[in-house]
Amino acid sequence: MDILATRQQQVLYDKKWMIFLRRAWLFRYVPFVEFVLAAGSMATGAVNLNSDFDVIIAVREGRIFTARFFAVLLFGLFGWRRRRISHAESARDKICLNHFITRSSFRLAPPYTDSWRALYRSLVPLYGRRECIAEFFHANADWMGGERIVGHDLRYRARTHSFFARSLVFLLSGFIGNYIERVLRAMQIRKIEYSMRRSFIGHKPRIRYTDTELEFHPDRAKFEQ
Repeated sequence: MDILATRQQQVLYDKKWMIFLRRAWLFRYVPFVEFVLAAGSMATGAVNLNSDFDVIIAVREGRIFTARFFAVLLFGLFGWRRRRISHAESARDKICLNHFITRSSFRLAPPYTDSWRALYRSLVPLYGRRECIAEFFHANADWMGGERIVGHDLRYRARTHSFFARSLVFLLSGFIGNYIERVLRAMQIRKIEYSMRRSFIGHKPRIRYTDTELEFHPDRAKFEQ
């Protein structure tokens, strides 16, 4: 890549990050979120004009479907959510809510290929408690190639939840929250399985939907290189 092309790529990357950060503040309003990491092309720098914004979202144990529901709702209301995990839509500058984890799934599942290792070594902390992010990196340090230190990156916003999110956490932390989690779990799994039957004919995506991890990557091949 020549100097001009390199400079143009860097300008595009910087512009993408400005848009991303103007939208990532909404995570403060999603209840039960512990931290958010930027992944995909926004982490590696391999962006193009139509790139979306991949994220890994860590949430409280036992509230993964509740957190996903509010993330989908809020980012959808603002028009910032990528609505499908297939490539049949315009994803430009949309936030792709394709990976939710809990402490039980901090250690990511294999295969630990070269492309997977390069991608996850480049993750960029966006939001949440520094010590919780460090715990995630520690859980994956052996296959990532060493410990990651959460440094002073200007893209990292170590903020607390909004009053709205704190209020929802208070209201949904007890038996009422348990019931709502079960209802949202049944609804979302039904929708996920319906979407899989329609969208992934002829290939095998990397899909997980459990009480501890929700992962939706349609292009499984990139994890097996």
